[in-house]
Amino acid sequence: MKDVVASALALAACVAGASAAQAQEIVLKPLIDARLRYEHVDQQGIADTADAVTLRVRSGVQASTGPFSALVEAESMLAIGPHYNDGYNGKPLPVVGDAQNIELNRAQLRYADHGVALTAGRQLVTLGDQRFVGSASWRQNQRTFDAVRGQWTVVPDLSVDATYAWSERDITGIQGTPARPQAIGGNFWFGNVAYAMPLGTLTGFAYLIDERSNGIAGARLSSQTYGGRYAGNHKLGGGGWTLGYIASVARQSDYARNPNRYAATYWLGEATLSRKALSGTLGYEVLGAARGGAAGTALTSVQTPLGSIFGFQGWADKFATTPPDGVRDGYATLGATWKHAGLVSSYGIGATVHRFDSDRAARHYGDELDLIAQAKIARYTVAARYAHYRADTFATDTDKLWLSVDWVFN
Repeated sequence: MKDVVASALALAACVAGASAAQAQEIVLKPLIDARLRYEHVDQQGIADTADAVTLRVRSGVQASTGPFSALVEAESMLAIGPHYNDGYNGKPLPVVGDAQNIELNRAQLRYADHGVALTAGRQLVTLGDQRFVGSASWRQNQRTFDAVRGQWTVVPDLSVDATYAWSERDITGIQGTPARPQAIGGNFWFGNVAYAMPLGTLTGFAYLIDERSNGIAGARLSSQTYGGRYAGNHKLGGGGWTLGYIASVARQSDYARNPNRYAATYWLGEATLSRKALSGTLGYEVLGAARGGAAGTALTSVQTPLGSIFGFQGWADKFATTPPDGVRDGYATLGATWKHAGLVSSYGIGATVHRFDSDRAARHYGDELDLIAQAKIARYTVAARYAHYRADTFATDTDKLWLSVDWVFN
């Protein structure tokens, strides 16, 4: 914490010095982001239900002058209705992963000019679709990194993004949990190279995770992942239809101190057809298991401990940790979003169904239905979500309901 504060003070001094040298005005921008949420969980095998009413507020300020900027942001989370297991309080209730928290969320220095951006300090790092590296912003406490990040637009269609982080600040809050402490030290290397083509963008990526301060649990999650992703869209004829498509493949294996020796494959294929307010998506995602091992053994499947889990493989979060036998997720989504001028700028509804199977040992894990209705009203976003997971051979039947109001000023 002292190092981060010192970095923030040094940044402020740099910005002030740069401003004096360049005779430019310092522009201050307030940052406020608040969310009030109710989450209900009814999980088979646990006698009582969880009811969590939580309020999260992030507040800070960004000071900019010319190509230099400094940003400091605090994060606090209050459990107004604490009838839930937050991961460390030991209550015999279903888990809702929002622990009470107050912390320094971000404190960073940034330089951006002539196609080059350099960021140092505690910061958000979100890469691609956040499947492997993300902020996990669905939970009330964000994930941030103490890191140095460089971004370079080599030519208009080619860009490079490289990050080295020495500490991850996890979503468990300042107290952490026995399984996942809040501050996890290690060596984390993230690299992306993206090339924009007429029909989409091709991205090559490499993510190396070496957790050093989370004991054997962290060692088992240490991995190296190399892969590529192609994403784009194309208008179909003159009927107003647009086809969006994503294809991704990666190979993950053990790294650093991981005692599990494995190599497993990740792949994703997705297509979206949309016209005006309507859209439909079909997708298939596989987090594979290593071949040749016994079914149900220790973690030898693709893991994404630094990814933004919510939004992948169902909202019930049954696969936040990939089972040893991997997981195959076939899913379909239908949605509609309407946009208007005025106080209510947009509103929409959507439904997604999932079928979950193992990658190894040919088992049907279960099925899930996810529903959403939301609207944007001025600076507020109000939403209702529902998830129903019906278990077959993995986990237990679970129903979750969320009601939320978000307000952002930045």
